[in-house]
Amino acid sequence: MNIKNRLTLMSFLQFFIWGAWLITVGNYWFATKQWSGAQFGAIFSTLGLSSIIMPALTGIIADRFLNAEKLYGILHILGGLAIAYLPQVDNPTSFYWVIFAAMMCYMPTISLSNSVAYNILKNNNFDVIKVFPPIRVWGTVGFIAAMWLTNLSGNKASANMFYISAFAAVALGIYSFTLPKCPPQKLIDEDASLIKKLGLDAFKLFGTYKMALFFIFSMFLGGALQLTNMYGDTYLSEFANVPKYADSFVVKYSTIIMSISQVSETLFILAIPFFLKRFGIKQVMLISMLAWVLRFGLFAYGDPVGGLWMIVMSCIVYGMAFDFFNISGSLFIETSTDSKIRSSAQGLFMMMSNGFGAFFGGLISGIVIDKYYTINGLRDWHNIWLAFAGYALVIAIAFAILFKHKHDPKDVESVIH
Repeated sequence: MNIKNRLTLMSFLQFFIWGAWLITVGNYWFATKQWSGAQFGAIFSTLGLSSIIMPALTGIIADRFLNAEKLYGILHILGGLAIAYLPQVDNPTSFYWVIFAAMMCYMPTISLSNSVAYNILKNNNFDVIKVFPPIRVWGTVGFIAAMWLTNLSGNKASANMFYISAFAAVALGIYSFTLPKCPPQKLIDEDASLIKKLGLDAFKLFGTYKMALFFIFSMFLGGALQLTNMYGDTYLSEFANVPKYADSFVVKYSTIIMSISQVSETLFILAIPFFLKRFGIKQVMLISMLAWVLRFGLFAYGDPVGGLWMIVMSCIVYGMAFDFFNISGSLFIETSTDSKIRSSAQGLFMMMSNGFGAFFGGLISGIVIDKYYTINGLRDWHNIWLAFAGYALVIAIAFAILFKHKHDPKDVESVIH
């Protein structure tokens, strides 16, 4: 295979591993195991905790000691073995620790896969900006393919989803040892401080009001990013409790319905340059926040028959909500920070949104749903989604009032082209 095809396969498997269980683990947890919502929130908080702890550490190892493609392979094999052990676990506490170990291995591979791809493409004289996006799109295709496979094979509530994921992880781990070598770059000075090595020097940006505000809003919105991944499939599947919806397409193929969100994500990425040029970074971030309000609100009022269009529309809106925030946020960092700490600042943005935001979002949502919206084991999805919509609306209004940023078209153009 040529280099581009090999990296495409890597990207496909990278997200296939995640898609096999991430959206459907709620069904396994609630329907098959009958475990509680508060403990389930803790499961998703492991994504955030791993995103805080591991990427900086693995970045140092890949920069100084070990070829990136080998570290990438080792992490996938170890993570795959942990995922394969999950079906043996018979209590929520042990499940938490095993999935935490799996996420400690998996989460850093997301940034490592980018590093490996960039490195190999540059060494083979490819234009990374032009060639990488089509390769990365296959990651989303892999995620969707895994969701479809889990659903169509009848495993959206069974332990087999973990075996599907583990098989792909170990296969990718072995495959990555055949990739072109990506030796340590040694970009970090030997005598650099530990703070600099861990990429924490960007924390000084909290000394600026505007940047501090940006990072705080990133954390609050980050709390909303995983909510529909956590609960969306379970919400659609639990329409089976209502007799008139029990045999509906939505209940049987809930994971396939949810995959519309990922399809939408790939399409909205293409629309971002237009929106950024037209409205600017602050407006696009605000559009994202309002899209989250719509995402949750449409779920609140949707149903598998008359309200099916709302469920589908909610999944389409997800692409705008997710992409516009992540990409406009990273462009804000790119255009507002000193080049010396820019990569650390990007890491801090990811740490605040996908790390602390996802950690607190997972924990708190699980506790709130359990305490206020679950009666005799039945979840009140209408009010759960309305509460999430209200949360996103408060963030959007506060952001519109407090965050001041002047749109400069030149900023956007210099980054997009």
